[in-house]
Amino acid sequence: MIYFDKVTKRYGDAAALEDVTLSIAPKEFVSIVGHSGAGKTTLLKLLLAEESPTDGNVFFESIDVNDLPSSALHHYRRKIGMVFQDFRLIPNKTAYENIAFAMEAAGRSDDEIASDVPYILELVNLADKARHFPDQLSGGEKQRVAIGRAIINQPELIIADEPTGNLDPINTYEIVEILKKINELGTTIVITTHNKGIVEAIGGRVITIDRGRLVRDDADGKYIL
Repeated sequence: MIYFDKVTKRYGDAAALEDVTLSIAPKEFVSIVGHSGAGKTTLLKLLLAEESPTDGNVFFESIDVNDLPSSALHHYRRKIGMVFQDFRLIPNKTAYENIAFAMEAAGRSDDEIASDVPYILELVNLADKARHFPDQLSGGEKQRVAIGRAIINQPELIIADEPTGNLDPINTYEIVEILKKINELGTTIVITTHNKGIVEAIGGRVITIDRGRLVRDDADGKYIL
């Protein structure tokens, strides 16, 4: 599904990524770990075609994402749901409306929105907070809205970039459990983190990046830096 082929990304003389080759299969749950500045976010930007590699190629479903014309990027990115550390919710919209907005942007009908949004709110354990605005929600609840927004259009891949960086341990555990549930329903998930507890709670495959290089790739990995 995803393949990085000898990818290097330089900014001036500094290499953010150096000769990275890795593949991620459909329905995998992969943790990408490393210290701040290791290159994790650069990896995601290359996958989203927000950046282009200096050398090498990035493929998504056999498509070289950097060969896509700008007119096709919007359609491509709809295959990917993004979850950010800082939530990025619309402050004057309720939890329901934040999720519905993602469907509206994708051209979905009112009937589809009325059917799908309540289901997603249930999935992320927020049915009772549907009419709450972001400033009425805790950090963990905001992140669950963000996850709901990311999955509402049924993307093939969820990218979660340090999704629990601003959360306490209890909310962190809940977010991890929701992501695991979404993965069990068949969605590929790639999460970046430098939180050892998250990696151990998820289990499964762990890719370690250090100073731009892929230094470990363990099918049943631990957080080792």
